[in-house]
Amino acid sequence: MIVLAIDTAGVDCAAAVFDSKADKLLGRVSEAIGRGHAERLMAMIDEALAEAGLTLGDIERIGVTVGPGSFTGIRVGVASARGLALALGVDCVGVSTLEVLSQTASTTDGAILAAINAHRDQVYAQSFVDGVPQDEPLLLELDDYLARAAASGVVLVGSASALVVDRNAETGPDHYPIEIVARISAVAKAQGKPKPLYLRGPDALHLRPHPHYLGWHRDNVFKH
Repeated sequence: MIVLAIDTAGVDCAAAVFDSKADKLLGRVSEAIGRGHAERLMAMIDEALAEAGLTLGDIERIGVTVGPGSFTGIRVGVASARGLALALGVDCVGVSTLEVLSQTASTTDGAILAAINAHRDQVYAQSFVDGVPQDEPLLLELDDYLARAAASGVVLVGSASALVVDRNAETGPDHYPIEIVARISAVAKAQGKPKPLYLRGPDALHLRPHPHYLGWHRDNVFKH
């Protein structure tokens, strides 16, 4: 199966073409751009296809990271993946960024707690045992996460692991290797159209504007 994998859930914008039968990455493009995924993604898909020597017509499945992660980035990736899948008549599957992180561990045997620093004393987290999810992706309060992370034998992955040492640590962005996204996409069960995995609303909705700007804030942010 030839899989097109897409990741726009974080600071990276990435696309890859993967041959699941040969277990081989045929083409890969990834850039840490922070913002502007919508402007760059389609060109990156073309670049990955060109590197693989294939066209969109060769794609048999599309996989995309659905979150948790960047609110705007996730929307861009999911909408693009769904649109391409519809045009090509192929399956489209969603991949959790936490599952991707879990497979970056030095070993996937045993208990793994994948966690992303969601800031404001909150963490996105999911537990895995021998590579199998033990729960759904969760939004945890920091203290709850720290309690889970303290369990004996648990391997920690993701930016939130730094908070175990210092709960006020400045953490860097998480990265979701596109080759892992591709491999998960190849074996994921197709379940219809993937949807963004939002465990919390966009950060803009949590801002407290000055009363002088309340009318602007209400009319231009909340109504969307």
